[in-house]
Amino acid sequence: MLKVYHNLIKNKRLKEDRAIENLLRVRPVRSLSGVINVSVLTKPYTCPGTCTFCPKEENIPKSYLSGEPAVERAKRLKYDPYIQVKKRIDVLESTGHNAEKIDLRVIGGTWSYYNTKYKIWFVKRCFDACNEIEYKKEPYSNKTIKELFKELEKAQKLNESTRYRIIGLSFETRPDFINEKEVFEMRRLGATKIEIGVQSVYNNILKKTKRGHDVNATIKATRLLKNAGFKVSYQIMLNLPLSNIEKDLNMARELFKNEKFKPDYLKIYPCALVRSSELYKDYKKGNYKPYTERELIDLIKSIKKEVPYYTRIERIIRDIPAPLIVEGGAKTSNLRQIIDREIQKENWKCKCIRCREIRAQKQDKDIKMFRENYLAQSQNEIFLSFEDNKRNHLYSVLRLRITPNMAMIREVHTYGESKKIKEKGEVQHKGFGKALISEAEKITKQEFNINKIYVISGVGVRDYYRKLGYRLENYYMVKDL
Repeated sequence: MLKVYHNLIKNKRLKEDRAIENLLRVRPVRSLSGVINVSVLTKPYTCPGTCTFCPKEENIPKSYLSGEPAVERAKRLKYDPYIQVKKRIDVLESTGHNAEKIDLRVIGGTWSYYNTKYKIWFVKRCFDACNEIEYKKEPYSNKTIKELFKELEKAQKLNESTRYRIIGLSFETRPDFINEKEVFEMRRLGATKIEIGVQSVYNNILKKTKRGHDVNATIKATRLLKNAGFKVSYQIMLNLPLSNIEKDLNMARELFKNEKFKPDYLKIYPCALVRSSELYKDYKKGNYKPYTERELIDLIKSIKKEVPYYTRIERIIRDIPAPLIVEGGAKTSNLRQIIDREIQKENWKCKCIRCREIRAQKQDKDIKMFRENYLAQSQNEIFLSFEDNKRNHLYSVLRLRITPNMAMIREVHTYGESKKIKEKGEVQHKGFGKALISEAEKITKQEFNINKIYVISGVGVRDYYRKLGYRLENYYMVKDL
């Protein structure tokens, strides 16, 4: 029906009607956080890790399995980054979503382990798809790294003003692969957010599961990434060997009590026990016991009570198909919905960003700016937000990090239904972001006596910052105050 409606509009047989569009849209939640998420999977590779909990499947990047939606798309399209992005945009638009502002997530395990030439080529092809460059096969191996970066920078420049703009780019990797060189390369590629596989904050659990790094690797990676302006997302795993419900809850508390951690985003993945993992052998011997679903639900509800206003819980369970998970493992795909319903019945609210986003709700009459100060990695973090008086509805956020003699805006995001770049919405494009940026500039100048402010802007948002007096300098948008 939506396709017929779009054809009628295109052929000028019907006037555009937002009410009809909203009624026919498939899964409206996809575009109610202010952007459209597009996940792209890298090619299969030889993972450096030997984690006991990790699933393995031939011709698929390690830790991923057939049946997961993003995996099935990538397999069908032979892991071609251009076609993956293009097809995803087509599907999203055909189901009624505006795809002009894309938050691109590159997945596939340890991004940092891939060949540098492949990484540059992969990202460039994603930009080509968004820039609507005509598709053609484009090898990368016969070009130098310098040539590839030059081509990427041209594609990025084009994306600053094209229709489909990459306003955010994230990679997932291991904390022990993060160093200054890697941080610089990821920024040059256009990344704004990094997901790191923390899994646990206990060294004995990391050792038992053959993770290959200790907790200090996570602490170091977090510091390097935040000081470079990146948003940092932690992937933590519940129910690992040597852990228990009390230890998992204490881990969550440690993440937000200890200033060495304090992630901006969080993914909570209960350990999914699959037959292709080494952990399955321990399970068969009776040396490992998964939590029951009831135990998991109660644990995650307790964890949610520990999450502060400045963190967004992105996910609560992986997309691994239930038939692949051994009986007794975490296999309820709508675990988050079950938890949310129970929280509502118990009459309390999760403070995380995702649970408070305004989405499609009617705008409140009284909206005000809130400010939270906290220490992270021994540096000042300032979290600014526009919310209703009771802090139940969140409209817009800004993260400002102050390090010695430097101020860095790590994120500016306005929620609500994703609108076209020049289209006003109920929440978007109404000046919330500009007001937060102005306040961040004022704080930087007046409170910290710093005369220059940096923004880790997504490529597709550079033009927005230029209009506010910023210029591009060393892959950041910069303004003299």
